[in-house]
Amino acid sequence: MTFFQQIFSGFTTVIQEVFLAMAPIVVIFVLLNITSFKLRKRRFWNIMRGFLITFIGLVLFLHGVNIAYVPVGQHLGSTIAALENNQILIPLGFVMGFLVGFAEPAIHVMVKQVEEVSEGRVRSKVLLAVISVGIGLAVGLSMWRLLAGFSLYYFLIPGYLLVFILGRKVDKMFLAMAFDNGGVATGPMCSTFILSMCVSIASQIEGRDPMTDGFGVVAMIALTPILSTLALGYIYKKKEERDQKNRLAIIKEEVE
Repeated sequence: MTFFQQIFSGFTTVIQEVFLAMAPIVVIFVLLNITSFKLRKRRFWNIMRGFLITFIGLVLFLHGVNIAYVPVGQHLGSTIAALENNQILIPLGFVMGFLVGFAEPAIHVMVKQVEEVSEGRVRSKVLLAVISVGIGLAVGLSMWRLLAGFSLYYFLIPGYLLVFILGRKVDKMFLAMAFDNGGVATGPMCSTFILSMCVSIASQIEGRDPMTDGFGVVAMIALTPILSTLALGYIYKKKEERDQKNRLAIIKEEVE
């Protein structure tokens, strides 16, 4: 297979998948514009150009992920698993998870919307760092599970129990935000690079089954950003309570 054949291999499939994903949204928008929106022509065609740019960007991004991140993840996983000191997988997994989470496009969209809706109360940079730390912890724990052979239940069941406990101690905004963060964290970057790397590592480690030990990292990535966001919400709530007590104490002193 030549260089250009490798680059464009599967390109038409990605185009079809993105077209099928975007077509219903475009059709619904056009129908609603005819029946109710009735935007000006200039505004309408600006939005349609935005759809076209989104289509091209998604095709190029997803195709790049398929031809680059998946094979790189597989090769990197095989190389790391062959090292004598496998314990390095745990800190290395945390670093990789953090960086992949920091680069995930869906997370950037999410944190920007949170900052806009909360009117700057929740900073996008802070939330991005918190989610990335959560993803790093997920990958690091997944590497530990690969080495020790733990069942996924030992992480998921206590993790979600902790989610429900923390969920009762934070504002509703952070609770809703936390579960959305868990969803956007499992985007194409994590689902391709991290998953392929973990499956490759599991296939190289003696006594590990790629089907039962390699998979499950995406479930961990969906859990830990929820916990890290709820922890941030708990910190915010305690800070607000402390500030309110200080204000009341100052008012009381002024009255006396």
